[in-house]
Amino acid sequence: MAESEVAGVRLQKVLAAAGVASRRVVEEYILAGRIVVNGRIVTELGTRVDPETDFVSVDGVAVQLDTAKRYYMLNKPTGVVSSMRDEQGRPDLRRFTDDLEERVYNVGRLDAETSGLLVLTNDGELAHVLAHPSFGVEKTYVAKVRGRLTPQTLQQLKQGIELDDGPIKADRAKILQTQGDAKHTIVEITLHSGKNRIVRRMLKAVGHPVVELVRRQFGPLHLGTLRAGQLRELTKDERGRLLTIARSAGSGASAPEGH
Repeated sequence: MAESEVAGVRLQKVLAAAGVASRRVVEEYILAGRIVVNGRIVTELGTRVDPETDFVSVDGVAVQLDTAKRYYMLNKPTGVVSSMRDEQGRPDLRRFTDDLEERVYNVGRLDAETSGLLVLTNDGELAHVLAHPSFGVEKTYVAKVRGRLTPQTLQQLKQGIELDDGPIKADRAKILQTQGDAKHTIVEITLHSGKNRIVRRMLKAVGHPVVELVRRQFGPLHLGTLRAGQLRELTKDERGRLLTIARSAGSGASAPEGH
C-alpha cells in the first residue's frame, strides 16, 4: 500500500467490528482467499482498508462497513401513504420513523390500499438500485382477486398483456387458492416493473380486480412474520445481500453504502 494509505484500518479489525467473525477467524478467511477488496482477492494479513470508500465482500457477499447507514424493513399497513410527509394530511410513514435517530426514506412506493414490505434507508445509492426497474430487482405480491382465475389467464399474465402505458408481463405467477365457490382467487405474482399500481392494473386488465394486495418479497428480503405496522432493522445477512445487489449493478450505482 502507498504511504498515504497507511492510515487505513487493518482488514481483520474492520470485519470483526462489522460482525463478520473474530479477528482470528477473519485472518483464516484472508489466508484462504475468501475475502475480496475492491474486486481483488486479498491474502495478506497486513491489508488495510478505508471503511468509508472500500468495497469488501466475504464469500461473494458484500459487507457493510459504513455504520452510519441504516436499513429497515416495514410491514406497511393499508391506509398509510408511502411518503415521509403527506401534503394532504393522510397517515404517512413518519408514525413509524419518528423515534429513529437517523432520517430515513422509503425505497419506492406502495399505494395506500396495498400493504406489505417497504424498505427504509438513508443509503441513497442503494435506494436507487432497488427502486429502478432497469436493475431488475424482483418484487413478489400476493393478491386476493374477484372471480376464479384460471391457468389460462395465469399463462396470459406470464406471456404478457398490453396496458395503456405499454406491454407488461409477470416474471412468475401461480394460483395459491380458490375461495368461496370460486368468488375469489389468491394469486402470487412476481415482477420487476416499477410502474404505478402495476399489479392492480394487470389483474384488472384480465378481468380479476384486486380486493386485497400485499407485497411479500422485495429482492432478497422476505416479510416473514413481521406484523402490520412493525418496523425492524435488517439483519447483517440481509444487509449483505442488498449491498451485493447494489455493487453488482455497476460502478455507477455501487458506491459503498451510499458514498
